[in-house]
Amino acid sequence: MTVWILFIAAIILFLALDLGVFNKTPHIIKSREAGIWTAIWVTLSFVFSGLIYWLYQHNYVNNPENYTPAIASMKFITGYLIELSLSVDNIFIIAVIFSSFKIPQKYQHRVLFWGILGAILFRGLMIFFGVILINKFSWMTYVFGLFLLFTAAKMLFKKEEEQFNPKKSFVYRNLRKVVPITMHMDGEHFFVKRRHITAATPLFVALVVIELMDVLFALDSVPAILAITPDPFLVFSSNIFAILGLRSMYFFLAHMLDKFKLLEYSLIAILTFVGIKMLFVHSFKFPEWASLGFIALALLVGIVASLYSSKKEE
Repeated sequence: MTVWILFIAAIILFLALDLGVFNKTPHIIKSREAGIWTAIWVTLSFVFSGLIYWLYQHNYVNNPENYTPAIASMKFITGYLIELSLSVDNIFIIAVIFSSFKIPQKYQHRVLFWGILGAILFRGLMIFFGVILINKFSWMTYVFGLFLLFTAAKMLFKKEEEQFNPKKSFVYRNLRKVVPITMHMDGEHFFVKRRHITAATPLFVALVVIELMDVLFALDSVPAILAITPDPFLVFSSNIFAILGLRSMYFFLAHMLDKFKLLEYSLIAILTFVGIKMLFVHSFKFPEWASLGFIALALLVGIVASLYSSKKEE
């Protein structure tokens, strides 16, 4: 329990420093700054995998699956890479939402900051109930496995013309019925007063849409990481590191998303692999190095193929 408290306290401390110190004044985050923060978060994640080894070696954290320190560390890295890869789809959607609601670049970080707070809460709840379901009903692994295969097939056969339009989404249409909405910006404020009524600005609308879309994405990502391990601490920590690094990765990739179109096939391959792994969990155990190797290779091939294809088109 002490490790959980310290981990959550560290997250809160960083988020407080992020908004109160590093990004106190709204500004446009350039690719160089975003690249540095992306590298920092990836480095911290791999450093934390070493801390995972130490924690499990000395039994400082509950170990319900009796993992060796090396296995626990590898499962954290595997889960982190899965969450990071699935975040790419999230980045595409975030870019569409910001563009649709015409959110100025200097205020995008603020929207994503509060979006991440909500994502941490919702992911935590989904992981908590997901672990309970898997531990209580062993057949739930088959349900999750089939769901991931269905998601992979849906992505593979998705029609090209199917484009997400935030202003036509169920969330936006119903939000207008609950709270007055103005399309006029007022700095970094989420709400403004208009003729004796309080109206939501495009920043708040974008925040709500992003939050609800993240919940939908979590329906894929949480089962995917539960295919790797049902250990709550490993699932939660790998999820959190991927979420915290999502903002910097968004600003780093926002201007070159077109160059990574083929990465979607990597996501399809990863979802298919973890889906199959869940279906065979009770009859065949995939070695940890095989899971980690496949996911890392799928990501690498997707990145290289995307860059090569983009260069060829240019």
